[in-house]
Amino acid sequence: MNNSPFNTFTQLHRAAAPLILPNAWDAASALICQNTGAQAVGTSSAAVAWSLGYADGGALPVEEHLNAIARIARVTSLPLSVDIEDGYSQNPKQVAELACKMVALGVAGINIEDGNDTPECLGEKISAIRQALNGRPLLINARTDVYLNALASGDKAVNMCIERLELYKSAGADCGFVPGLSSIEEARSLATGINLPINIMLLPGIAPISEFFAAGIKRFSTGPALFQSVYGHLNESLKQLAEVKSDTNLFSKALDYGTLNSAFIKEA
Repeated sequence: MNNSPFNTFTQLHRAAAPLILPNAWDAASALICQNTGAQAVGTSSAAVAWSLGYADGGALPVEEHLNAIARIARVTSLPLSVDIEDGYSQNPKQVAELACKMVALGVAGINIEDGNDTPECLGEKISAIRQALNGRPLLINARTDVYLNALASGDKAVNMCIERLELYKSAGADCGFVPGLSSIEEARSLATGINLPINIMLLPGIAPISEFFAAGIKRFSTGPALFQSVYGHLNESLKQLAEVKSDTNLFSKALDYGTLNSAFIKEA
């Protein structure tokens, strides 16, 4: 049990180095994260939805999401954390059932968000998850969208986040996720204001991870950025097809076929 993915994942939140969590969207991207040195892998709800042909924001059918996570879990041995948005339901019991299905797939953690709902609504969902798990381990990363939804700014935003995260902690959350936070000083105030590991999402132009870690932030997620980068490269490559030559960008950063294919070969 000491070496379980859950325990490993939990310890990474307490380590003397930042937990940098790349967000994958399918088996291939998760395996590449693992093979390039990631200590754990998360998913981005937006990236998973887009990869399956749906918009972000609750449109992805739950069964398709579960099937996608099963494929990721099959190829990676890293602790896996899954973004389940708001749980795809306003019914705490149904959200708890989904969390239990994720645990059955081998998932070590989940993100679950308040979004446009009340904090009390998310607190009820987290409590229901803990009750349904009945002691089975799962690291719950409670996301508050105070910054993303521009509910407040400055000290008022920090205090609102602390108030919400205290509620989520009491309900059973292990970590607090505050996407949209980009100020070092506000990050420091938040980290010192609540006894929870804090996760932020990497954004263009923010200070280096080392500075946020020194301010008390423990976990750093890429969100949909990796998906956007990969598909941005695809978009540019497609524009060059009419003039394709052996030395063009179409081939410059390509993974070797043999290396890529052999990564998926399982020993008998």
